[in-house]
Amino acid sequence: MVDKQQRSRKNLIYTIMEVLYAPHKAFKEIVQEPKYIGLILILVLFIATSTMYGYTILSKSYVEKILPNVDPSIGQFDTWTENSTMWSSPQRAEITEDFNDFINGSYYGNRSIVFSVPKSSKISMTLMEIGPVNCSGPEGYKNLSLRIKIVDPKIVPSTASIYLFSGKGSNYFYYNLTDSLSRSTAGAWINLTIPLATENWVKSNGDWSNITGVGLAFDWPKDYNISVLVDGLYFRGIFKTPIEIDATGYLLSYSVSSLLQFTILWFSISGIIFIVLRIFRVATVWKPILVSVGSALIILSVQALVNMVAVLLTLANIYYPLEYFGGTMTEMIAVATKMSEQASLFLTVRSYIEIAIYTWITLLCTIANRLLTQLSWTKSFLASAVALFFAHIINTLFVLL
Repeated sequence: MVDKQQRSRKNLIYTIMEVLYAPHKAFKEIVQEPKYIGLILILVLFIATSTMYGYTILSKSYVEKILPNVDPSIGQFDTWTENSTMWSSPQRAEITEDFNDFINGSYYGNRSIVFSVPKSSKISMTLMEIGPVNCSGPEGYKNLSLRIKIVDPKIVPSTASIYLFSGKGSNYFYYNLTDSLSRSTAGAWINLTIPLATENWVKSNGDWSNITGVGLAFDWPKDYNISVLVDGLYFRGIFKTPIEIDATGYLLSYSVSSLLQFTILWFSISGIIFIVLRIFRVATVWKPILVSVGSALIILSVQALVNMVAVLLTLANIYYPLEYFGGTMTEMIAVATKMSEQASLFLTVRSYIEIAIYTWITLLCTIANRLLTQLSWTKSFLASAVALFFAHIINTLFVLL
């Protein structure tokens, strides 16, 4: 009895594999004796190969880690430039929040911080107790980015500085922003990205692994009514793959997604073939169609494996910066365009692979239809082609959603 069961399993596996190299023989057996157990093996194989493919994609995808962390889904944006109470000013400048003039990006919330002081030649502001922030070594942040807008006066400051405070004492790092602002236009948002831990910073007993505050200072040659906006203050420059961040979560997501993809394609192809065959006035049984289509979908595992090889051979590392996820629309488009150019060869190869795979599945379903219904090859192919066309649309809509 055990030997008979083992032979039955071996025959089942052979039949499934024959779909790849001897489809007419395989589908003849499947149509005569359809069994759901083989579909479980095909589904497990597809989930495994799809997860492997996902791993290769994730291993070449580097996502920028930023501080403060952002999660627009829960209303968490650029925390340090959303809350005016976190800032102070030695000149006792008025510190408020501006809901009309801010960076229009999904990571930047709906406000900026405005600093105003009347009849003064200087203004400065500090943000403390934000750390400790590590800006040293391989695991440290590499850049500091922020947006500044000089509303009044209508000229850029004669000198501008940024400070990074270290610890609770008077230890700090100093960076001269004058040249950066002199090349900008007063009254427009200035986008600054400053490399950290470089020789351009002047050190005063600071420790790059222990940054606890940020300060800004601006000076003009004479007194003005000064108004300065600040938005989008981030430590950034650490890039990690999703595998490094949460391997289990991301790979599980791929597995679940592949399960849903297989199920949607399986039932949509089977259902549409069933309907088309009924239109052709063919008396059909649901189970043989479902098992035949599910067996043909073993080709999806081939697609996943070929795609995985294509990733390894044609795709360079892709870096996803802050601007891709939460920048302004112009920034997002520019980054997305650059990334598409970098991945153009892989995307082209993948599209040809997809065409070949769907053609292959269509031909396999045609063979199954022919054996199941004795329809002409033309009608069998038409039923399969229509089913694959609409099933592909359904699957694409699912992926987009």
